[in-house]
Amino acid sequence: MTETSDVVDLLFRRESGRAVATLIRVLGDFELAEEAVQEAFAIALERWPVGGVPDNPGAWITTTARNRAIDRLRREQRRREKTDDVQRIHDLEALDDMHEITDDRLRLIFTCCHPALPMDSRVALTLRTVGGLSTREIARAFIATEPTIQQRLVRAKRKISAAGIPYRVPPVELLPERFDGVLAVLYLIFNEGYAATEGPIVRVELCDEAIWLTRVLTQLLPDEPEGLGLLALMLLQHSRRDARADVAGNLVLLEDQDRASWDRAMIDEGIATLDRAMAFDAPGPYQVQAAIAALHAQAPRPQDTDWPQIASLYDTLAVMSPSPVISLNRAVAIAMADGPQAGLALVDDLAPDLDTYHLFHSARADLLRRLDRPEEAAASYRRALALATNERERAFLERRLQHLPPA
Repeated sequence: MTETSDVVDLLFRRESGRAVATLIRVLGDFELAEEAVQEAFAIALERWPVGGVPDNPGAWITTTARNRAIDRLRREQRRREKTDDVQRIHDLEALDDMHEITDDRLRLIFTCCHPALPMDSRVALTLRTVGGLSTREIARAFIATEPTIQQRLVRAKRKISAAGIPYRVPPVELLPERFDGVLAVLYLIFNEGYAATEGPIVRVELCDEAIWLTRVLTQLLPDEPEGLGLLALMLLQHSRRDARADVAGNLVLLEDQDRASWDRAMIDEGIATLDRAMAFDAPGPYQVQAAIAALHAQAPRPQDTDWPQIASLYDTLAVMSPSPVISLNRAVAIAMADGPQAGLALVDDLAPDLDTYHLFHSARADLLRRLDRPEEAAASYRRALALATNERERAFLERRLQHLPPA
């Protein structure tokens, strides 16, 4: 049963967005589509341990969800005599076992990213419906509470319904106004795969999904440099996927990674994509982040990393896209370039904004450790442990705490 549950959980990550997108296209109803897909996965948990996993589990889920939606609509039609459900039932029955529904996911992304919705709602809704992320995972991505995210999701769905927002990829002339929101969505989907809230350190399939969808966008809008910049950033970061955990699944820091295991073809593609993006005037934040990732990727050894240049790029990024997290990364880069004392002063200035962010306390602990202040480092490691949600990260922090010298 456990093995089958794992299969269903993995499949939910990979296929729920496809199935939900297909049903929303026909139904025009987020709630009914999501409920039908959730019911299909519940049925899978009941049946597959007995009958085995089907040859095409994704198509099975989509078909089962379709059938559950039909059943629901028929009940509603009989109870309330809703004539408009007749056409929706007919359209659902016309669906085959879909194998290629990528266009539906693209429609769903652009619907969720409609400019009538607030930016935070656009991102949260797309992460939930397309990325298959839980409310907890989205809350972690936003550094927000779960009730806050749930409220955003409810309000966004109501807005789409009330405003009659169309379920489509917009015409070319309207694409640019949606682009920033779509990029933000894909960036956060990738980030959740790159540093997962739960489970393994890296969720490769989620990173792959974000990269694939970003490729589609760059094909739609080949002259948008920030789309190319985001694609380059993802490729350069994902090139290290095999080195970011050891054989036991434990976190391996960048400075300790086996650089021979980095994906050189992906690095080459990322740098070539960044070069295409930089051919345009006035680089944007994703291009600057990709440039930082490229400097890491091109350093043959940790000590060869051009930290002064990275710190300079973070200076630029902090002006372009100011945020406490970017300021934290800038402080760490300055610590690597100019010493831990210089970095610690900058980190401490961020405490009011990042007190509930575990990586803030982890970074602060590391700087205190390097400054030979073990008692203060231990306090920061313990605070990071209290906030971290991924067990692999928690194990790493516990090891760091245990290896501190006595105060």
